[in-house]
Amino acid sequence: MSDNTTISAEQRERVGKGSARAVRRAGRVPAVIYGDKKEPLGITLENREVSKIVHQPGIFGRLLDIKVGKDSHTVLTRDIQFHSVSDNILHMDFLRVSGSAKVSVAVSVEFINEDDCPGIKIGGVLNVVRYEVELLCPATTIPEKITVDLSGLKIGDSVHISTIELPEGVTPTITDRDFTVATIASPGGGVKNEDEDEAEGADGDDAEAENSGASDE
Repeated sequence: MSDNTTISAEQRERVGKGSARAVRRAGRVPAVIYGDKKEPLGITLENREVSKIVHQPGIFGRLLDIKVGKDSHTVLTRDIQFHSVSDNILHMDFLRVSGSAKVSVAVSVEFINEDDCPGIKIGGVLNVVRYEVELLCPATTIPEKITVDLSGLKIGDSVHISTIELPEGVTPTITDRDFTVATIASPGGGVKNEDEDEAEGADGDDAEAENSGASDE
């Protein structure tokens, strides 16, 4: 589970396009905090500080503590607007969360033990269907990632969400089907699993023995 990142903010008294432009000229980013049955709060953030956080992986699944004066707001980033040319941050939206709340977040998927995957060893390819999975999590215990162990998987095998161990209290947002996260696919060159090769080899030996017996007769 990730630790909260703390950033400082100033309350924004005025809102609107003119006010937002003035905020950006001053090297700050206009933003709003909303949710948790409280009034929206307009704030501004220091551009350099928030840019470092925004460009780190997993920004939408990371809890932030935004300090505004004496108050601190625990939030999740819900939207980031970028300039179409300069890529500068134009505006951000944050959702307040409480300890009892559950939130929907996209969590990245990590694949491990490729060296112990029989399917990949004989030329198969890891076909990733979902690099992220949307999960419903307690707001205070959002996993940084979920892990898929590829040990023992053969060509043609699939990894479904039901086979992945999720942290306590965490569930997929998709509940109507056991969706696929990844597969071990053939590269298209007729590669087969080792046990299939052995089975075919045994069949070939039997056929050769039968043909040999027929010749002797």
